[in-house]
Amino acid sequence: MKLVLWLGGIGPSILLLGLLVYALPAMRPIPVANADLRIGVDGEQFWWRVRYAPPGGSVVEAANELRLPVGRTVELSLRSPDVIHSFWVPGLAGKMDMIPGRTNRLVVRATKAGTYRGVCAEFCGLGHALMAFDVVAMEPAAFERWLAAQARPATPTPSPGARLFASYGCSGCHSVRGIGPVARIGPDLTHFGSRPTLAAGILPMTHTNIAGFVRDPGKTKPGVRMPAFPQMSAAEADQIASYLQGLK
Repeated sequence: MKLVLWLGGIGPSILLLGLLVYALPAMRPIPVANADLRIGVDGEQFWWRVRYAPPGGSVVEAANELRLPVGRTVELSLRSPDVIHSFWVPGLAGKMDMIPGRTNRLVVRATKAGTYRGVCAEFCGLGHALMAFDVVAMEPAAFERWLAAQARPATPTPSPGARLFASYGCSGCHSVRGIGPVARIGPDLTHFGSRPTLAAGILPMTHTNIAGFVRDPGKTKPGVRMPAFPQMSAAEADQIASYLQGLK
């Protein structure tokens, strides 16, 4: 009877208590200083809006990819304008819900360079399983160079694709900084051509994938709010794809 008591009750309790005491220091929140980097992430249906707010600098908007400097503390402000999403990067931090009307904060610090895969971990609609993103941890100097390049406006040359982009109303939803009006409905496309993936991390950034997604995004991502353009010819989609690939 005593053996059962020790092996089934007292022993496991002592072991669990020891593990708890050992783990408590690692559970303390990471402190955030005024000089630390702050990044806003909004979960949309079904993509990610990302806003970098470097200390003393202007806000830089991107989409569907998050970049962090290795060794620096970063505070993520997580929000959603529509439904509940859940921000989860298993290799970097735990899950955090993104709730309409509320801002949740997650503090992270990448310890080594590399790419971490992130997903939405809360069912948010038809495209939920196709709502991914990469977190790229970079050496601090490389990150600063990348962020400075992202802050610059686009400088594309006039092309048939640019004219088609405007005539089909794409600029009504997507901003290209330095060209046309500011739009907030869809992802910012200022440096779209420099991104490794499209459609929120599920397709490689190839000319064929861009053209196909422009014509019929719902075929790739059911429930997406971007409209299809069945009247758009394959040649027009190719020209728009070439224009978007040039936005670097």
